[in-house]
Amino acid sequence: MATYHSGEVAVQERSALTDQARFSLGGIGDSVPAVAAAFLAEQPLIVMGGTDSAGRVWATQLAGAPGFLRVPDPRTLVIDALPPAEDPLSPVLATAGADGPARIGMIAVEPATRRRMRMNGTAVRSGGGLRVGLDQVIANCPKYIQKRTHRILPPAEWEKAAGARTVTDGTELSAAQQRTVSASDTFFIATTSDRGDADASHRGGNPGFVRVLSPTLLRWPDYVGNAMFLTLGNLLLNPAAGLVFPDWETGSALLLTGTAHTVWDAEEIARTPGAQRLVDFSVEAVREMPAASPLRWTAPGYSRFNPPAA
Repeated sequence: MATYHSGEVAVQERSALTDQARFSLGGIGDSVPAVAAAFLAEQPLIVMGGTDSAGRVWATQLAGAPGFLRVPDPRTLVIDALPPAEDPLSPVLATAGADGPARIGMIAVEPATRRRMRMNGTAVRSGGGLRVGLDQVIANCPKYIQKRTHRILPPAEWEKAAGARTVTDGTELSAAQQRTVSASDTFFIATTSDRGDADASHRGGNPGFVRVLSPTLLRWPDYVGNAMFLTLGNLLLNPAAGLVFPDWETGSALLLTGTAHTVWDAEEIARTPGAQRLVDFSVEAVREMPAASPLRWTAPGYSRFNPPAA
């Protein structure tokens, strides 16, 4: 039977949403229903979160032609892809199994239909990809997802782009990276519990919903959701977090790792439309990866649930 851990319960209680959280618990299972397996088989993208060998949490993305995600049995997900060598999680996932399984969180999002599916478990290397034993399979609502459709670059074009990939590392956001964050309508966040169990989640809003307070400090609103508080509950127990901001037009990705905490100050919250809480993220390391994905997406149709940006 699914249960919440102490961090999730504490945030639910502080938010006065215990009853809603108890109802939402029914959306957490440990196996993939047939309809969800069919959904995964159609997806060209999955976002993943995990911990590197230095203990830093990162979020990243894996892409492939539909069919690269497979469910051979209800408790297993096979991913026929690995991150490129330049990805911060690549060394851990490349040896997953030999050095013990890697605990990862995943979320598959279909922007065209605003459907999403969240899964957490332990991964081992399997051929050219990963085999994930699932611990949690979570149904999520479609709020704050921007509608987009995609195309996949032809193999020759993608190989050329990937072959010319040059990553940029830093300890703070450059001026151009700050503009990228400020203009973003979507990012993904990875967190882990105090036991190391990983989770990956989606955050969306109108451009400007993520505020750059300084080159090393971001703030975003926590909007009305399902009251599970899987992300904020993890952060209460372990502040380590990773973010990925995908560039939907170019396939680049901006990856950040650092720490995050929930802001409960009522006056601060009131200054941000739609915010129930705020989250502050302190940047510790930045990796910008051109040609991180062969997917190219159309301009967004913004979710009607997005509050106006501050």
